[in-house]
Amino acid sequence: MLVDSHCHLDYPELSGDLGGVVSRARAADVGAMVTICTRPSELDRVLALTEGQPGIFCANGVHPHHAADEPEYAVGDLVRMADHPRIVGMGETGLDYHYDNSPRDVQQRSFRTHIAAARATGLPLIVHTRDADPDTIAILSDEAASGSFPGLIHCFSTSRELAEKAVELGLYISLSGLITFKKLEDLRGIVRDLPLDRLLVETDAPYLAPEPKRGRPNEPSYVAYTAARLADIRGVSVERIAEATTENFRRLFTRASLPAAVGD
Repeated sequence: MLVDSHCHLDYPELSGDLGGVVSRARAADVGAMVTICTRPSELDRVLALTEGQPGIFCANGVHPHHAADEPEYAVGDLVRMADHPRIVGMGETGLDYHYDNSPRDVQQRSFRTHIAAARATGLPLIVHTRDADPDTIAILSDEAASGSFPGLIHCFSTSRELAEKAVELGLYISLSGLITFKKLEDLRGIVRDLPLDRLLVETDAPYLAPEPKRGRPNEPSYVAYTAARLADIRGVSVERIAEATTENFRRLFTRASLPAAVGD
């Protein structure tokens, strides 16, 4: 069984055919998915997608793109919203200096607030970082000194330094279809050296469709291509990757109840 640890089922590319998306995921042995709410003001709409859907969970947080146009939530606000049993993660949150859609100081405050909420709830922090590795490392390190928290770097695509520091801090690394892209050999080199017991797989659907599906909207079933490429990078079987990444998901996302196998 595979788990898509990060997708956006509410985005129109997927929500318009949600039944088909879920059916194709099950057929590809994807037993669970985490759909990410990037604006807490829209949480009820995203949570509705999980109703009556075993194995579909939700994470809630303020994407750095929206840090300036969502309310500036307090730790207690995020903790209260996380009380819903289908919410299994805190975020995505973090820093995006590529687009700078929100002022950097606002992104940083929001990031720290989410870390505190992850610490308070025990839910894993889902970190988005783009062109911001030094500040991401600095904030994660500073906050870890104040108390540990679970979490992962989602859609990892950046530096070896960030990956190694995240692992040192007890975080996990989630890998997307980027590892299948032909030109990203440096990324595959980093992934080859990371501990297998800290790796997860994801799609970030509808974005970043893996080879050979590039150019199409991504969907959870395509996480199988990422898992196959990861198996090739690591020199192990696809079954071993499925076993390891699903066990890692269970260990990190402790609130998520997974079936023993697809169809159970």
